[in-house]
Amino acid sequence: MAKRRGERASRRGERSRPAAPVAAPAYVKRAIPFYAFLEEEGLVRLERQADWLMQEIGLEFREDPVALETWRQAGADVEGTRVRAPGDLIRSLCKTAPSEFTQLARNPDRSVVIGGRNQVFAAVYGPPFVRDLEGGRRYGAMLDLENFVKLIHCLPSLHHGGLVICEPCDVPVSKRHLDMLYAHMRYHDKPHLGAITEMTRAQDSVDMARILHGSDTLDRHCVIMGNVNTNSPLLVDKVVTESIRVYCGAGQGIVVAPFILSGAMGPVSTAASLAQALAEAMMCCAYSQLVRPGAPFVLGNFLSSMSLKSGAPTFGMPEPVMSNYIIGQLARRLNLPLRCGGSLTAAKTADAQAAYESADSMHSTALAGANFVLHAAGWLEGGLCTGYEKLVMDADRLGAYQVMLGGMATDENALAQDAYGEVEPAGHFLGCDHTMRNYQTAFYEAALSDSENVESWEEQGSKEMQRRAFERWNALLRDYEAPPIDPGIDEGLKDYMARRKEELPDAWY
Repeated sequence: MAKRRGERASRRGERSRPAAPVAAPAYVKRAIPFYAFLEEEGLVRLERQADWLMQEIGLEFREDPVALETWRQAGADVEGTRVRAPGDLIRSLCKTAPSEFTQLARNPDRSVVIGGRNQVFAAVYGPPFVRDLEGGRRYGAMLDLENFVKLIHCLPSLHHGGLVICEPCDVPVSKRHLDMLYAHMRYHDKPHLGAITEMTRAQDSVDMARILHGSDTLDRHCVIMGNVNTNSPLLVDKVVTESIRVYCGAGQGIVVAPFILSGAMGPVSTAASLAQALAEAMMCCAYSQLVRPGAPFVLGNFLSSMSLKSGAPTFGMPEPVMSNYIIGQLARRLNLPLRCGGSLTAAKTADAQAAYESADSMHSTALAGANFVLHAAGWLEGGLCTGYEKLVMDADRLGAYQVMLGGMATDENALAQDAYGEVEPAGHFLGCDHTMRNYQTAFYEAALSDSENVESWEEQGSKEMQRRAFERWNALLRDYEAPPIDPGIDEGLKDYMARRKEELPDAWY
């Protein structure tokens, strides 16, 4: 059913304008100042609270005796599964993590630098459902995942593939990570993430990356990362510690983001939840450096408010917006790369609620200086659903953010003194030499926005944004061309997948 629906949608979009990939920077090189939300006194208080949590309260490291023994040998106070460590020990360990690093893509032109003044946008991660304008809401399938991967290849403002753009629920849980990895390795040539839910799946990710990039390259460079969440409050389970050992042990990267709904997985106050998130992430960073000093680590933050009447998470609200700004300041004080969420919303469709909640969430993430932005496009329904239209709508706005983050030129051409010599007072600049030299690059042109008069809009069918987005993603898929890959590498990936699938029994949960 999903395949027929996808093919039918593609045919309906045949008369849409072509939308092939265009040349664009592989990531954002930020040229504007960082936004400072909190004064020094407040930042120090949050850091002291994080230190107090790590030293006096401690974090649980359950189900992983290897992690406990590593902490014990490092000088931490280990009592059962509770680990306590002074802030100065944790901070000294965090110092060996690089402040920025490059994740190589199989196309070198698409490699990204994470950290410093660089910002990388990746799509939504994890939803089990998908939605499109005509197919409605449904469980995600492998066809959907492949479609999303192809769209990411075509959208220049999405710099990174992520991994689970949707859960392909028509493939056994025990094997779907292999198919997802292959889709990312074959159908786009940008960087991507690996699996984390079990240690063997993380190892499969590293092993397939070794086939794709070669052993020498993987041994010397970061080519794949895992993204994990702590089990807030104050619990680090074996999914996190084992993923750290697999990825960081191989010299690859790990992203650790505490997922805190204030009032549920953290205190109801934003300040306390922020300090808790900082403590959890710092402890994981320290552990990654105990596994392998210098391994790439990205400090994450996913803090949301919630409805205290229903318990439902809320997005784009002032409290998580503030947390984005402040965690940016705290991460820079640690000299660590930062991951935040992006275009987040609780809306069920790509409607006005989705637009304003996503805009506020993404704008604060961008200004805060998040170096790796997961969920930058496609997020709906509090993260339960990936929207086809939402993905391309968000990507359109990401292009605008990229222009803003690049700053404003003030050179001779930008000040346009020659134009004033050509155009008389009360004249117009439309046809002057300066305009003709710059008209192709002067302004960001949004692919989906309609700025024409109402008569032109009506002549084109009075199409609202979602309809235009529907036609755009169909046109992108119709015009998609897979990036070339070495046939020997492709065969090696397929052989590895076939062998592992033979070894793994089908499991659906």
